[in-house]
Amino acid sequence: MDAIATSKTHRLYLLLKERIKSGALRPGERLPGEPTLAARHRLSRVTIRRALDGLERDGLIRRQPGSGTYVQADLQKAALLGDFSNMLQSLVAMGKATRVDLLAFSYVTPPATIAFALGLEDDERAQHAIRVRSMDGAPFSYLSTYVPERIGVRYSKADLASQPLLTLLERSGVVAASADQTLSATLAGPETATALQVEIGAPLISLVRVVRDIDGRGVEHLSALYRPDKHQLHMALSRVGEGTNRHWSPSVAASSLPPSQRSVARRKPTQKR
Repeated sequence: MDAIATSKTHRLYLLLKERIKSGALRPGERLPGEPTLAARHRLSRVTIRRALDGLERDGLIRRQPGSGTYVQADLQKAALLGDFSNMLQSLVAMGKATRVDLLAFSYVTPPATIAFALGLEDDERAQHAIRVRSMDGAPFSYLSTYVPERIGVRYSKADLASQPLLTLLERSGVVAASADQTLSATLAGPETATALQVEIGAPLISLVRVVRDIDGRGVEHLSALYRPDKHQLHMALSRVGEGTNRHWSPSVAASSLPPSQRSVARRKPTQKR
């Protein structure tokens, strides 16, 4: 029964969230009362209340005792805009514009798939860290990184808690020359749901990236999970080629954006997504 109730709550939460995001429910508009919502959607008032709790937690509605529930008039909670075609530079800017909480810092034998991606020897360890990045007190990313131990020993736990990892790598003499990254979607597990303040099973953006130095050696493996309501990825494209070979190709994103949008970690109102 609990699983059924949770499913009903999540469906209503997503329905109301979509109506708010699409503008069907306008900023400042008063939502119907709980009895009306319960009758309209054929759900219990407990389910209605839980769905509204989720919307309030995400800053999409506000409750005024004795008055009612309203769509947040000023949706200032921002979504960070990351430059997908220039991600390494974007990461440094994002690191300076946000707060980080370091949840774990240790030296371990990495999983075989990660060791292979980084080109590590069988007995070579890596520095492993788990961090959560936040803006305005709201977490938006859960980051798990592995760095070869020979590089990781050059910075401390305190360093990683206060500076972007790429900055620390470069300070250690590493020249990040290239990276492979894969973008997909996943669902929040119990640990990430707690860290990102979302429900278990909530959709997340998943990004896996391997950074290499000028000699092609792996220097960082990143597994990043982003809340899609708090983070967006941008890529600028240019039409190139001739005749039947014309196609879209990534270009330098900042050059195609208006001057006011060229900060790779600028705020962008979630209402316009």
